[in-house]
Amino acid sequence: MVGRMKKLRVGVIGCGRISVMHLTSIALLEDAELVACCDIKKERAEAVAEKYGVRAYVSYEDMLDREQLDAVHICLPHYLHSKVACYAFEKGVNVLTEKPMDIDLASAENAVKTAKEKNLLFGVIFQCRYNNSAQLVKRAVESGKLGNIITARSTLTWTRPDSYYAESDWKGTWDKEGGGVVIDQAIHSIDLVNWLVDSEVESVSCSMANRGHKAVDVEDSAEGLITYKNGVKYGFYCMNNYGCDEPIEIRLYCEKGKVVFGYDDAYITYNDGTHEEAHQDENTTDYENGKDYWGVWHIRQIAQFYKACLGLEPLDISGERALSTHRLIMEIYNQGKASMK
Repeated sequence: MVGRMKKLRVGVIGCGRISVMHLTSIALLEDAELVACCDIKKERAEAVAEKYGVRAYVSYEDMLDREQLDAVHICLPHYLHSKVACYAFEKGVNVLTEKPMDIDLASAENAVKTAKEKNLLFGVIFQCRYNNSAQLVKRAVESGKLGNIITARSTLTWTRPDSYYAESDWKGTWDKEGGGVVIDQAIHSIDLVNWLVDSEVESVSCSMANRGHKAVDVEDSAEGLITYKNGVKYGFYCMNNYGCDEPIEIRLYCEKGKVVFGYDDAYITYNDGTHEEAHQDENTTDYENGKDYWGVWHIRQIAQFYKACLGLEPLDISGERALSTHRLIMEIYNQGKASMK
């Protein structure tokens, strides 16, 4: 691990849309210094390099070979996450990757295994867990105030027209993105419920369809029932054929109360008549060109990752822990893709 008095030397691999969440956070945090960036599109890498005064690369191998990095942020198409992470581990570099871990289970498990063998940190971005709303609900569940969760449901109705997929050379593909609405949009709400339930999955029953897109053949709609070994039943519905991005809604029915929450707000009603609620902070990080549905708390998770790299606290969302959600997403596809044939 790196000494406390020395700033972490970090790099960013992938300078596409989501990278702004990482670049902005790095610039604002005192524990790290951006020294290099990489993108196969040279002009994108050079634009970021000029803005932040760092070196630009078009090859992540060159960047990891030449720079003495302590950590790297991976902001690439889904199918490259584990491959690039493993290369970084071989170079002795800690990794923080965007979700999902990969488009298959074996690659994700191999990345976790490699990080462990190299005694390096492997963080996976699930920034929505750091929302004030999610944090309140997690505390209420863990403290026992809500009692056991009996059942849960999540709903996501967003919009991703064919033009959205036409702008990308990898979105909406099975071989590069790994799917559609489940792995790209609904993964966060599914992760939140999975994190709160905190139990092994017993079974998944679901269906998928492409109901409104001509440009891609991945799913744009999915629904199902997830049953956990602790008895919780979780029903989910997601689709990106709506006219706008409505706020997601997650509901929990518990022994001692009910919960309704999304990314911005949470409302808990206890059976004894008391209430709790949480809302988004008014003063939050301004991510240039950031999307509303990415939230505002990448910076909280990135800060925690840096603290872990510096040996100041354990890593919160490790690859090993994130495997729980990744296994669930992969099983949803294992079951759901059959219904599309």
